[in-house]
This record gives sequence, C-alpha cells and structure tokens, in this order.
Amino acid sequence: MSIPEKAAERGVPSLVWRAGQERRLAMIRAAAGDRLTGGYILDVGCGIGTYLSALRAYTPFTFGVEIEGKYAREAAAHSHIVQAMAEQLPFTDNCFDLVLSHEVIEHVADDRTCVMDMVRVLKPGGRLVLFCPNRLYPFETHGHYWRGTYHFGNTPLVNYLPDRIRNRLVPHVRAYTVRGLRQLLKGLPIRILTHSQVYPGYDNLVARNPALGRIVRWLSYRLERTPMRLLGLSHFLVVEKIAT
Repeated sequence: MSIPEKAAERGVPSLVWRAGQERRLAMIRAAAGDRLTGGYILDVGCGIGTYLSALRAYTPFTFGVEIEGKYAREAAAHSHIVQAMAEQLPFTDNCFDLVLSHEVIEHVADDRTCVMDMVRVLKPGGRLVLFCPNRLYPFETHGHYWRGTYHFGNTPLVNYLPDRIRNRLVPHVRAYTVRGLRQLLKGLPIRILTHSQVYPGYDNLVARNPALGRIVRWLSYRLERTPMRLLGLSHFLVVEKIAT
C-alpha cells in the first residue's frame, strides 16, 4: 500500500493549527459547556494530539486513543495516550465527561461498534462531539480508485452515485447522509442536542490567495445558516448520554 493510499484509508490527523482548527475547537468548547473545565476528556483517533494539546488549557485530564503507533508516541508528549482500536476502547463504563471523535468513524472497521463504545465510556450527562464526512458535499476528499489504481485528491460528485458504484470507487472510506449517521445512534442511551453541517476552513486557499480565500470562507459560513448547510463538508453532531 502506498503512502497516499494508507493516508486515505486511515486518515491524516491535524498536523498544524490554523483557523479551521481554531473554529472547530470553539465548536467543541461550546458543545462541552461546563463539562470541559476540569473534566475528563477522551479524543478517539487523536492523531498526534493536536486537539488534546489545545484542550489541555481547560483540564489536565486529557486522554487519547490512536491506532497508529507513530502518531500515538507523538501525542503522548502532552496527554495520556493508549494505542488501541476505536471499537475497543480500553476504559471502564461511565468515566468521561466529553468524548471527541474528529473525522475518524469513516475510517474504522465497524462504525456502529465504535459509536456504541464511545457512548459506553461517557458518564450520564456527558457529551459526544462528532465530526465526520457529509455524503452531500460535492467532493470526496479521500481520493478514489479506478481500475485498481488509487488517485489522490478531491473527486467531484462521486458521493452522489448509488452505493454500489460509489463504494467500488471509494472502498476505503465512508461518507454519511443525515439518515445514515442517525442510524448509527439508534437504540443508544443518548439524546441529540445538535446535528448540523459545516463547511471547510479553506486555510490552504487563504494561504495561496488571501483575498479570495477570505471571501469564500465568509460566504460558506453564511451558508451554514441556510438550508445550503446540507452541502457542507462535515457533519457536526453533539449527543448527550442519558441515565438508564
């Protein structure tokens, strides 16, 4: 497997901190409410720990799970990290105030089991904050396969194809409809607080062409307040665990 193929299958963690990450951190903070300060935080699929490092400003109790050993070792410099699968979290029930899943469930072997286990480790009243790819975004950002060859980059409109065709072109990663994402939560002891979609941060575009990038960013963020949010890059889902 080539390096781009492996990156597409497993995902590439946030390696730098820019406006897009800062915006998502603000969303996480708002979703967490008073659970963040001094709370027990778990980042599932934490990569090199970029978000955990930022969350350390609010609590010393930051934990991460990461399957890639290289990333886990780097993240361990500033948080408690365990190398493990996201479907088998090595923690007891009801122990975290906040669980973060940032662009991870699309890569795991069993997304339903992963979501179930994240809810399992939440305390009653704790919250899960989840970002994952939106099937209605006009581009598939993880590349595609054609005649057995992997092609890196954004692929337009592939996620609009029927499942049987889309999954042959993009077998290495999922993208979710609203209904599909809600189906993962069915029967779990949670209530949905927020489910919306968000557009990209356009940090690369801003770096190349600051004026154009800022205009595109401004327009896209305004679209999030309209029905056009359904075409956003990622789902933004916040659920709260209820006592059973």
